[in-house]
Amino acid sequence: MFRKLAIGLASFAYLSMGASSVFGNVANGELETVQSVDLDRYLGKWYEIARLNQAEQDNCTATTAEYSRNADGSVRVFNSCRLFNPERGFLKTVTGKAIPADDSNSKLLVEFKPGGPQGNYWIVELDSDYQWAVVGEPTRSAFFVLSRARSMDETLLQQILDRAVQKHGYDLSNLIRTRHPAQ
Repeated sequence: MFRKLAIGLASFAYLSMGASSVFGNVANGELETVQSVDLDRYLGKWYEIARLNQAEQDNCTATTAEYSRNADGSVRVFNSCRLFNPERGFLKTVTGKAIPADDSNSKLLVEFKPGGPQGNYWIVELDSDYQWAVVGEPTRSAFFVLSRARSMDETLLQQILDRAVQKHGYDLSNLIRTRHPAQ
Protein backbone atom coordinates (compact mmCIF):
# COMPACT_ATOMS: atom_id res chain seq x y z
CA MET A 1 0.00 0.00 0.00
CA PHE A 2 2.63 2.39 -0.96
CA ARG A 3 2.85 5.29 -3.30
CA LYS A 4 0.28 4.14 -5.82
CA LEU A 5 -2.34 3.92 -3.13
CA ALA A 6 -2.06 7.62 -3.34
CA ILE A 7 -0.18 8.63 -6.40
CA GLY A 8 -2.19 8.60 -9.55
CA LEU A 9 -4.26 6.31 -7.58
CA ALA A 10 -1.25 6.85 -5.56
CA SER A 11 -0.71 3.32 -4.86
CA PHE A 12 -2.81 2.02 -7.62
CA ALA A 13 -1.69 1.57 -11.22
CA TYR A 14 -4.37 2.47 -13.69
CA LEU A 15 -5.59 -0.23 -16.06
CA SER A 16 -8.69 -0.49 -18.17
CA MET A 17 -11.71 -2.28 -16.76
CA GLY A 18 -12.02 -4.56 -19.81
CA ALA A 19 -13.16 -8.05 -18.96
CA SER A 20 -13.48 -7.25 -15.28
CA SER A 21 -16.63 -5.23 -15.98
CA VAL A 22 -18.91 -8.13 -16.79
CA PHE A 23 -20.00 -9.04 -13.28
CA GLY A 24 -22.94 -7.76 -11.23
CA ASN A 25 -23.18 -3.99 -10.97
CA VAL A 26 -19.87 -3.48 -12.71
CA ALA A 27 -21.41 -3.66 -16.17
CA ASN A 28 -21.92 0.09 -15.85
CA GLY A 29 -18.36 0.57 -14.62
CA GLU A 30 -19.20 1.65 -11.10
CA LEU A 31 -17.36 0.18 -8.15
CA GLU A 32 -19.58 0.14 -5.09
CA THR A 33 -18.18 1.12 -1.73
CA VAL A 34 -19.56 0.41 1.72
CA GLN A 35 -22.36 2.72 2.83
CA SER A 36 -20.33 4.48 5.51
CA VAL A 37 -17.12 4.21 7.50
CA ASP A 38 -16.47 5.39 11.05
CA LEU A 39 -12.94 6.68 10.52
CA ASP A 40 -12.15 6.62 14.24
CA ARG A 41 -12.91 2.87 14.30
CA TYR A 42 -10.90 2.40 11.10
CA LEU A 43 -7.77 3.96 12.61
CA GLY A 44 -5.01 1.69 13.86
CA LYS A 45 -2.84 -1.02 12.39
CA TRP A 46 -3.87 -3.19 9.45
CA TYR A 47 -1.98 -6.14 7.97
CA GLU A 48 -2.09 -6.72 4.25
CA ILE A 49 -3.33 -10.26 3.58
CA ALA A 50 -3.47 -10.16 -0.22
CA ARG A 51 -3.11 -7.65 -3.06
CA LEU A 52 -2.88 -7.11 -6.74
CA ASN A 53 0.70 -6.18 -7.49
CA GLN A 54 1.66 -2.54 -7.42
CA ALA A 55 5.05 -1.46 -8.75
CA GLU A 56 5.83 0.31 -5.49
CA GLN A 57 5.32 -2.95 -3.66
CA ASP A 58 7.53 -5.24 -5.73
CA ASN A 59 9.09 -7.84 -3.41
CA CYS A 60 7.20 -6.52 -0.36
CA THR A 61 6.43 -8.86 2.51
CA ALA A 62 5.09 -8.14 6.00
CA THR A 63 3.16 -5.17 4.63
CA THR A 64 1.22 -3.04 7.11
CA ALA A 65 -0.69 0.20 7.10
CA GLU A 66 -1.15 2.32 10.20
CA TYR A 67 -3.76 5.06 10.30
CA SER A 68 -3.99 7.84 12.89
CA ARG A 69 -5.40 11.36 13.07
CA ASN A 70 -3.39 14.40 12.10
CA ALA A 71 -3.91 17.65 14.02
CA ASP A 72 -5.94 19.04 11.10
CA GLY A 73 -8.38 16.10 11.28
CA SER A 74 -7.03 14.33 8.21
CA VAL A 75 -5.77 10.75 8.45
CA ARG A 76 -2.05 10.04 8.72
CA VAL A 77 -1.09 7.04 6.58
CA PHE A 78 2.07 5.10 7.44
CA ASN A 79 2.76 2.13 5.18
CA SER A 80 5.63 -0.26 5.67
CA CYS A 81 6.95 -3.54 4.31
CA ARG A 82 10.07 -5.65 4.38
CA LEU A 83 11.68 -6.48 1.07
CA PHE A 84 12.00 -10.19 0.19
CA ASN A 85 12.08 -11.52 3.76
CA PRO A 86 9.24 -10.82 6.24
CA GLU A 87 11.56 -11.04 9.24
CA ARG A 88 14.92 -9.67 8.11
CA GLY A 89 14.24 -7.84 4.87
CA PHE A 90 15.11 -4.20 4.30
CA LEU A 91 12.40 -1.99 5.83
CA LYS A 92 10.62 0.24 3.32
CA THR A 93 8.22 2.95 4.55
CA VAL A 94 6.16 5.80 3.20
CA THR A 95 4.00 8.35 5.02
CA GLY A 96 1.03 10.14 3.56
CA LYS A 97 -2.21 11.89 4.30
CA ALA A 98 -5.80 10.88 3.51
CA ILE A 99 -8.94 12.99 3.42
CA PRO A 100 -12.51 11.85 2.84
CA ALA A 101 -13.77 12.42 -0.70
CA ASP A 102 -17.40 12.41 0.47
CA ASP A 103 -19.54 12.27 3.61
CA SER A 104 -19.63 8.46 3.67
CA ASN A 105 -15.88 8.28 4.48
CA SER A 106 -15.78 5.16 2.28
CA LYS A 107 -13.90 7.03 -0.43
CA LEU A 108 -10.63 8.65 0.59
CA LEU A 109 -8.09 10.67 -1.36
CA VAL A 110 -4.52 9.85 -0.39
CA GLU A 111 -1.33 11.72 -1.17
CA PHE A 112 2.21 10.76 -0.25
CA LYS A 113 3.88 13.97 -1.40
CA PRO A 114 2.42 17.34 -0.35
CA GLY A 115 0.83 18.88 -3.39
CA GLY A 116 1.40 15.68 -5.33
CA PRO A 117 -1.22 13.59 -7.07
CA GLN A 118 -4.02 12.15 -4.98
CA GLY A 119 -4.97 8.52 -5.26
CA ASN A 120 -8.29 6.84 -4.65
CA TYR A 121 -8.64 4.63 -1.58
CA TRP A 122 -12.11 3.13 -1.74
CA ILE A 123 -13.34 0.82 1.00
CA VAL A 124 -15.49 -1.69 -0.88
CA GLU A 125 -16.07 -4.15 1.97
CA LEU A 126 -15.71 -3.75 5.72
CA ASP A 127 -16.36 -6.17 8.54
CA SER A 128 -19.02 -4.89 10.95
CA ASP A 129 -16.46 -5.17 13.76
CA TYR A 130 -13.74 -3.49 11.67
CA GLN A 131 -11.59 -6.63 11.75
CA TRP A 132 -11.04 -6.84 7.99
CA ALA A 133 -11.49 -4.59 4.97
CA VAL A 134 -11.25 -4.70 1.20
CA VAL A 135 -9.77 -1.63 -0.46
CA GLY A 136 -9.73 -0.79 -4.14
CA GLU A 137 -10.13 2.01 -6.62
CA PRO A 138 -12.49 2.78 -9.51
CA THR A 139 -10.50 1.14 -12.33
CA ARG A 140 -10.04 -2.06 -10.30
CA SER A 141 -6.30 -2.06 -10.89
CA ALA A 142 -5.67 -2.00 -7.15
CA PHE A 143 -7.02 -4.47 -4.63
CA PHE A 144 -6.06 -5.06 -1.03
CA VAL A 145 -7.43 -7.38 1.64
CA LEU A 146 -6.54 -5.97 5.05
CA SER A 147 -6.92 -7.52 8.48
CA ARG A 148 -6.29 -6.51 12.07
CA ALA A 149 -4.38 -9.79 12.44
CA ARG A 150 -1.40 -11.09 10.46
CA SER A 151 -3.44 -13.96 9.10
CA MET A 152 -7.02 -14.60 8.12
CA ASP A 153 -9.23 -17.67 8.18
CA GLU A 154 -8.81 -19.29 4.76
CA THR A 155 -12.56 -19.85 4.30
CA LEU A 156 -13.30 -16.19 5.05
CA LEU A 157 -10.54 -15.05 2.71
CA GLN A 158 -11.87 -17.23 -0.10
CA GLN A 159 -15.37 -15.79 0.39
CA ILE A 160 -13.94 -12.27 0.19
CA LEU A 161 -12.00 -13.13 -2.97
CA ASP A 162 -15.06 -14.75 -4.57
CA ARG A 163 -17.13 -11.61 -3.90
CA ALA A 164 -14.34 -9.44 -5.29
CA VAL A 165 -14.65 -11.26 -8.59
CA GLN A 166 -18.39 -11.86 -8.72
CA LYS A 167 -19.74 -8.69 -7.10
CA HIS A 168 -17.02 -6.11 -7.65
CA GLY A 169 -15.67 -7.28 -11.01
CA TYR A 170 -12.03 -7.81 -10.10
CA ASP A 171 -9.64 -10.00 -12.08
CA LEU A 172 -7.60 -11.67 -9.35
CA SER A 173 -5.59 -13.99 -11.59
CA ASN A 174 -2.41 -12.21 -10.43
CA LEU A 175 -3.30 -12.04 -6.75
CA ILE A 176 -0.37 -11.99 -4.34
CA ARG A 177 -0.71 -13.43 -0.85
CA THR A 178 1.37 -11.35 1.54
CA ARG A 179 3.86 -13.23 3.71
CA HIS A 180 4.20 -12.14 7.35
CA PRO A 181 6.62 -13.29 10.05
CA ALA A 182 5.49 -16.05 12.36
CA GLN A 183 3.49 -14.66 15.26
